[in-house]
Amino acid sequence: MERTGPPARFSGLLAAFSAALLVAGGLAAPAAAAADADLAGNGGFEAGLDGWSCTGGSGAVVSTPAHGGTSALKATPAGSDNAQCSQTVTVKPDSTYTLSAWVLGSYVYLGASGTGTTDVSTWTPSATGWQQLTTTFRTGAATTSVTIYTHGWYGTPAYYADDLSLTGPGGDPVALPAAPTGLKAAATTSSSVALSWTGSTGATGYNVYQGGTKVLSVTGTSATVSGLAASTAYSFQVAATNSAGESAKTAAVTATTAAGGGGAGLPAHALVGYLHSSFANGSGYTRMADVPDSWDVIDLAFGEPTSVTSGDIRFSLCPVTECPNVESAAEFKAAIKAKQAAGKKVLISIGGQNGQVQLSTVAARDTFVSSVSKIIDEYGLDGLDIDFEGHSLSLNTGDTDFRNPTTPVIVNLISAVKTLKAEYGDKFVLTMAPETFFVQLGYQYYGSGPWGGQDPRAGAYLPVIHALRDDLTLLHVQDYNSGSIMGLDNQYHSMGGADFHIAMTDMLLTGFPVAGDTTKVFPALRPDQVSIGLPASTQAGNGYTSPTEVTKALNCLTKKTECGSYATHGTWPGLRGLMTWSINWDRFNNGEFSKNFDAYFGG
Repeated sequence: MERTGPPARFSGLLAAFSAALLVAGGLAAPAAAAADADLAGNGGFEAGLDGWSCTGGSGAVVSTPAHGGTSALKATPAGSDNAQCSQTVTVKPDSTYTLSAWVLGSYVYLGASGTGTTDVSTWTPSATGWQQLTTTFRTGAATTSVTIYTHGWYGTPAYYADDLSLTGPGGDPVALPAAPTGLKAAATTSSSVALSWTGSTGATGYNVYQGGTKVLSVTGTSATVSGLAASTAYSFQVAATNSAGESAKTAAVTATTAAGGGGAGLPAHALVGYLHSSFANGSGYTRMADVPDSWDVIDLAFGEPTSVTSGDIRFSLCPVTECPNVESAAEFKAAIKAKQAAGKKVLISIGGQNGQVQLSTVAARDTFVSSVSKIIDEYGLDGLDIDFEGHSLSLNTGDTDFRNPTTPVIVNLISAVKTLKAEYGDKFVLTMAPETFFVQLGYQYYGSGPWGGQDPRAGAYLPVIHALRDDLTLLHVQDYNSGSIMGLDNQYHSMGGADFHIAMTDMLLTGFPVAGDTTKVFPALRPDQVSIGLPASTQAGNGYTSPTEVTKALNCLTKKTECGSYATHGTWPGLRGLMTWSINWDRFNNGEFSKNFDAYFGG
């Protein structure tokens, strides 16, 4: 039993006796500190997470262990997310407050920010039993609200918190802000609408609504809504927010997205495959003219650089010593034209497993543009596939925002592709084939992290995809040769079955906070921009998925049936289709992959 002060009855008598002495001596007793109330809302978590916001979905309420009552907070750090749970409290200026909480676990922090003076925090390295953390602070002359929080530490197990309180004088009631004014569509692309408006006095943030559904929360007076369909009218509204709640919404503004959107003449459901054009392996060489009609997009594998950093990309047909049945260059070009006449797209794929490309200088960027243009022109190709693997893309330390990259190899690649797109126009087909490590892993980790030490390649494709999303025809992430990846359900998923493809594709079509940061959300791609990448046979790569499991994945994503235990965040009948490595391996495997695609989509 804790002994923290005199018994309550004795304390009450002593207080009464002291007050009597003051009155008897002609002194007035000070007014009771009526504002010494607990200002923290739902500090015992008896109402779930009501009033609390936890980063990356890290928080949950549990019944055991609990310090007081029947509930406590359990929050689990993951990757670069420290599982911070916070709430904003109204306070008075120039006032003193005491913040306390009972915690359990390793490296648990308690603190307050936005105090207007010195922000405070306290922590414990190890609380094997319930331990009380306490800190005090004074608000600044103009401070009317503070944020109180608790969090763990990166890579540590879950921590628990309960009976959190903030005592001190309560702030004046906060009035709802007025509705914003002057909402307008500032600019549109084929997949996004930029909005701006005049702010409201007393607002701390704004919610953006699309067709009556909240799609964004921002702190400024502008926002861009992405992931929209081309040539489509959308309705938008904005409401102001503060600690008192949300204002009325603005009058609706309608904006229509631009035409285009990256379809580039593809069928509604497309089959994409890589053709081993410059090399041979156990699958054998397939001449362009012999590529079956099932394939809608044919990626020539590969254009490779003369050196890692030169940017000088070269492509040539497989040498006859390696591929005895290789066609001549003239025959190859004629076959490309025949495929295009039949409605097929033929692209040059740059990179691959052995083709490391690092555009670390402006000179390399410019050489990349000129050399790729030369290949496209020589063979009469429809566009470009970016298959940068290995160490081609990584993020410099300190480059932490995918929306505003600063790493030269990233910035120069984006610039180079935009130049190529501008050169060839709207019919230019742009596809990308990153590995899961460079895309979906970004849900947990991004680059070397805020303090360094992580693999700088984690999530490194995200800034490229995001910057080029309005030009992007197809993204087909390689759901193979992959480790286990965490999905939006915060569970790890492993390749080889429908579950992996469902979870990985759901991330692309739903969007996700990068490295658990809810202020940096990678927006969803349109379903017509997404295909699922798989190996065509067991010989083609790790993660082979049987036709039955491929069909289950397609049924889940396009019809929301056969989803197993994973709950998708939508249904996308417009999912573009499938990609495989490779056309050659599919022929080697008697066309199993392409036949399954044709059977499903009626090819």
